[in-house]
Amino acid sequence: MLGEMNVQAMIQELADNIREFGETLALKDSIEKLSGTMACHGSVRAGRSLSIAEMNALLRQMEQTPLSGQCNHGRPTYIELSRKDIETLFGRRG
Repeated sequence: MLGEMNVQAMIQELADNIREFGETLALKDSIEKLSGTMACHGSVRAGRSLSIAEMNALLRQMEQTPLSGQCNHGRPTYIELSRKDIETLFGRRG
């Protein structure tokens, strides 16, 4: 998950954090940032077609994922449309 990195520098930074703060803040922040970037790069991109099975699987995963309503950049991952909204979009009611 961490890819190629300077392990010696990471261990030194961990030791410095533990000595200074009593915990490993830098590693936690780095892992969270890396995880967010990996999630963003692995996400379903706009315009990509999904099969019904892929859509259902994605929705089930989102139901089980905390904070799945937005990406790590704060953008919404879905919007909710009421029946009235959909009818307006299709010119049925206004």
